[in-house]
Amino acid sequence: MSMPPDGDFEPESVRVARAVREQIVDGTRAPGSRLVERDLAAELGVSRIPVRDALRALVAEGLVTPRPRTWAVVREFTDADVAHLQEVREATDPTQFRLAARRRTPEQLAALTEAWEREDAAARRGDAPAARRAAADFHEAVVAASGNPVLAELHAVTASRVRWLLAQHSDLTGIADEHRALLDAVRDQDAEAAARLAREHLRTSRSAAAERRAAPSPG
Repeated sequence: MSMPPDGDFEPESVRVARAVREQIVDGTRAPGSRLVERDLAAELGVSRIPVRDALRALVAEGLVTPRPRTWAVVREFTDADVAHLQEVREATDPTQFRLAARRRTPEQLAALTEAWEREDAAARRGDAPAARRAAADFHEAVVAASGNPVLAELHAVTASRVRWLLAQHSDLTGIADEHRALLDAVRDQDAEAAARLAREHLRTSRSAAAERRAAPSPG
């Protein structure tokens, strides 16, 4: 979910959806907070029509809950919501990494490496939003490298919610280190190691998300 290449046209609704999506994933828009068309339009310098379209897209992605008339709220994920997302990842992630190890092209490996390098650099300097975004990019690069369009279609349904879930951890360098091991397995085309490490990584992610959700909110 990166910026479009220079010179590419991007509809305002897409730009608005990306901005609000990143705020939700980064946690700068808190769960339950109101998303009012008029206010978002003024904040982002657009009319209310692209804001309305962006909110509809974010509702479809599962990040926003609609309300009557001209506003919505940031979705409040329950423990059950998180558990269901984790179950989906447990069913799909090991397969994604196994197939990526078998099928990745040099270009896909380069994209995977670039995402990990951004994640690692951001983690080492303590830039949590950048590290988490790059970690999500890493996982999306694995989906592409799996070479399975059905897996890609399944991932697209939950992609934004998975990006939110991947942001529910605080151990930036620990996650980056686990991604490095996964990257090495994909680079070495060791499919079974990639799948095993993916299962171990999911256990880490589940524990990290549970700890963060159990921690008291600041302030």
